[in-house]
Amino acid sequence: MDAPTTRAGGRPSLGITALGSYAPPTVVTNADFEARLDTTAEWIESRTGIRERHYSAPDEFTSHMGIGAVRDLLSRDPDALRGVDVVICATASPDALFPSTAALIAGQVGLAGCGAFDLSTACSGFVYGLSMAQGLILAGTARRVLVVGGEVLTKIVDQDDRNTAILFGDGAGAAVVGPVPEGYGFQEFILGADSAGGPALFKGCIADRLPDGTRMGPKADMNGREVFKFAVRVLGNSGTEVLKKTGLGSADVDWVIPHQANIRIIEAAMDRFGIPMEKTVVNLDRYGNTSSATIPLVLREAVDDGRVRDGQQLLLVAFGGGLSWAAGTMRWWGGAPSLHARAHAEAVA
Repeated sequence: MDAPTTRAGGRPSLGITALGSYAPPTVVTNADFEARLDTTAEWIESRTGIRERHYSAPDEFTSHMGIGAVRDLLSRDPDALRGVDVVICATASPDALFPSTAALIAGQVGLAGCGAFDLSTACSGFVYGLSMAQGLILAGTARRVLVVGGEVLTKIVDQDDRNTAILFGDGAGAAVVGPVPEGYGFQEFILGADSAGGPALFKGCIADRLPDGTRMGPKADMNGREVFKFAVRVLGNSGTEVLKKTGLGSADVDWVIPHQANIRIIEAAMDRFGIPMEKTVVNLDRYGNTSSATIPLVLREAVDDGRVRDGQQLLLVAFGGGLSWAAGTMRWWGGAPSLHARAHAEAVA
């Protein structure tokens, strides 16, 4: 089977052609918080679904997470970056305002000189990035795009705040977006943001307050109750909207790949979809909330263990600071190496 480049209407068929992930080796369990915070391991797991998370070393940053994910991707497919000419890094914890973390990653994985930029929509960032990659290729600006979702959230949350410290972990995922066979790949995306919800989840940077006067400090701050209500609503609404836009119903979905923030949020959103949890991929218990890295981390795991297979219908849903949201539909194509080789050859021709 050849790797066609167009779908009905002449639009190229684009999707994920390679995927990798990385999590730092240090694991912090719920029991580790008991010694210094007013909490218990049982309380954390019952409220969030999290048992452990990965912490970066003091001298590890988001660029290191992203480089690790790209190297994992290359270990699976050494030719995966051939034809890539743009790098996007979705992150809420960049190494610096400039240079971009995307440029730092590109320079270490053999892509120096490519276009590179960071994308800031917090936990929605990876799905935003996939949509931006598709747009760049369709516009003729890029042939293939490397999308990285990476975070070192443990460095930007207050480790003495029980409400936030227990939730977050570090890690990254990386995906190459390029041509896939007809009938596979991305179908539709829904993107959104509403700054009215900004006071519920924020972190200061240059300004010390939001436009409404809300004071911002150097560490992330969250109103858990408000974020929960927002998340359940927008995950349900955006997922329903993108399925309708694609011409699909809930019964057509093989797997939901949700942002991994809180098991109660995921369960409530799936209830709104009318999709059973058995069709939802979750690794929150072992990674915590890694923001823009959650969806590629959980997708990579589900592909590795055989749950996600070629031809299956996926629904990706995420929400994050901004407050932002994103949803996308795609028919998965893992691709045999021979198909990858043909797709790469066509991409660089």
